[in-house]
Amino acid sequence: MPHGRQELDRRTFLTAMAGIGAGGLVRAQETPADVTLTIAETEIEIAPRKRIKTTAYNGSFPGPLLRFPEGRPVTVEVVNETAIPEVAHWHGLFIPPEVDGSMEEGTPPVPPHGRRRYRFVPRPAGLRWYHSHIFAGRDLHRGTYTAQAGFLEITGGPRFGIADQEVFLALHGWDPYLAPMGAAGGDSSLEAAYGLFSVNGFSLGSGEPVRVKEGQRTLLHILNASATMIHRLALSGHKFRVVALDGFAVATPREVSILEIAPGERIEALVDMEQPGVWVLGEIDDHRRKDGMGVVVEYANRTGPAQWTPPEPESWDYTAFGGQGCVSAPDERVPLVFRAKWAGNRWVDHWTINGKEFPKTDPILVRNGGLYRLIFDNQSDDAHPVHLHRHAFELVKVEGKPMCGVRKDVVVVQPRKQVEVQLRADNPGASLFHCHMQLHMDHGFMTLLEYKD
Repeated sequence: MPHGRQELDRRTFLTAMAGIGAGGLVRAQETPADVTLTIAETEIEIAPRKRIKTTAYNGSFPGPLLRFPEGRPVTVEVVNETAIPEVAHWHGLFIPPEVDGSMEEGTPPVPPHGRRRYRFVPRPAGLRWYHSHIFAGRDLHRGTYTAQAGFLEITGGPRFGIADQEVFLALHGWDPYLAPMGAAGGDSSLEAAYGLFSVNGFSLGSGEPVRVKEGQRTLLHILNASATMIHRLALSGHKFRVVALDGFAVATPREVSILEIAPGERIEALVDMEQPGVWVLGEIDDHRRKDGMGVVVEYANRTGPAQWTPPEPESWDYTAFGGQGCVSAPDERVPLVFRAKWAGNRWVDHWTINGKEFPKTDPILVRNGGLYRLIFDNQSDDAHPVHLHRHAFELVKVEGKPMCGVRKDVVVVQPRKQVEVQLRADNPGASLFHCHMQLHMDHGFMTLLEYKD
């Protein structure tokens, strides 16, 4: 069957790539580890009498909050106590491919019941994260469907104004299953769906609330660590002042009532706590919020049930946070067309970039120092949060609207829409480009950016 052939091809490709760059990892073992992450099976109690069997870093979700100073070398030891190969991807870091955490780039996996040490110089400053980057396919108990995710903050960059406290919130879906999600030629394809949701490993109403005081300013660091699902969040009675996207300060901080965040994205927003009470910060979709996607925000000296007030309808628009008239002409324009390829009734769609599935996709070829305009043309009916490893890009046109001043490493390309980004090719080596929805990535939506010469 097509799916089986693709899985075989990819595994063959990864086996061949696994040995590339291994020497750098062996040399890193000479340096004592600054941090140890242990991958192991565990149970997470996300609600009373509801325990999830999963795989996690150091037994929790999210994993340990890691803080590394920008530019200071670090050594991370990853211990794999499971029976399958694993790899930890350092999402958003500009580091060599042999330690980036992608077997497609040449990072060797951490063997079953084995360990590896990776040494790198963390950069750039800002909010990054780390997560599993292995193939899952139709096995929804591997990769980003598990609890293998954690915040990674690279310190030394600019601050986003004065905040009285900082709060880190990681979103995730649990009990994943494949369900009919749409029609193609009269038949339904399958997509991932979830039975439960959580923030920081607890469903709404479980765990400790976010405790605040009246008059306090809180900086929220929000990560969507879901394998496939986009979320829209609101905090009843409050607004978010968005100051950074994917760890980079935006050109125009702006207040919004709703945050839209796709898998792999991070949003940092200031909230002025001026509405005393007990409130819900949660998903605006009633079903997802009732299934756990939310957290209680409790003011000091306030008690009672958490209140939810739906926000007024509001669109999420990247261009609201950008500027105008500050984009240089590129050296080259590179069109990248995304399409679905129907694989059969009650089967998972395959995905193509410029007409080909990974590992047969054509690489994106660049020269060191060149300026490239990547044109993401989504000719499918699904939204795609696309991610480029080891680089960041600037948004320059979103659905026909020009902009500048917003750097990211993940951008959502809406159905039947286009997004254009500007990329400075300044980090030689193989770099993976893919949809951050695990099901799409595993079924063809990947290619490599490669440097000429």
